[in-house]
Amino acid sequence: MAQQQMTSSQKALMLELKSLQEEPVEGFRITLVDESDLYNWEVAIFGPPNTLYEGGYFKAHIKFPIDYPYSPPTFRFLTKMWHPNIYENGDVCISILHPPVDDPQSGELPSERWNPTQNVRKQVSATKAEAEKDGVKVPTTLAEYCVKTKVPSSDNSSDLLYDDLYDDDIDDEDEEEEDADCYDDDDSGNEES
Repeated sequence: MAQQQMTSSQKALMLELKSLQEEPVEGFRITLVDESDLYNWEVAIFGPPNTLYEGGYFKAHIKFPIDYPYSPPTFRFLTKMWHPNIYENGDVCISILHPPVDDPQSGELPSERWNPTQNVRKQVSATKAEAEKDGVKVPTTLAEYCVKTKVPSSDNSSDLLYDDLYDDDIDDEDEEEEDADCYDDDDSGNEES
């Protein structure tokens, strides 16, 4: 039986894997999940020093599409962790992993997204750089945003975020209380009584 011809994506992945194993990115170890499948890689990540993740050991998978490098791989953490660029299911959300489309809603330039000249080394380095950022302030969910942007009250008498959002409603309630004070308890509102 003749050996199957390697596709261009398999050749690219083989070269990248060999390069990363010979000259690894500091703090990362990359292997194949299954020796017969070049499209699924396992990544061991050692928490970078001087970060919240220092001393940690995190596992992730990189899954490559058949048309790699024309489409980006997916990077998913298997170890549970909290980071603004990691969704609850472990998917990593960084610009370099987004398809190269012009999406004005995303806040990213097309040049910041995936392109065929990118490679796994750049992707892993970008993931490492995100973990090393100090004081990341970009939440990925509305709930995280609300927690991060809530202004604490110094006298515990008022929730400033609530007051800011519902200020008009609070004013309306105050006016209703003032209106209620101007009526006599015995007055039914009927002038004939």
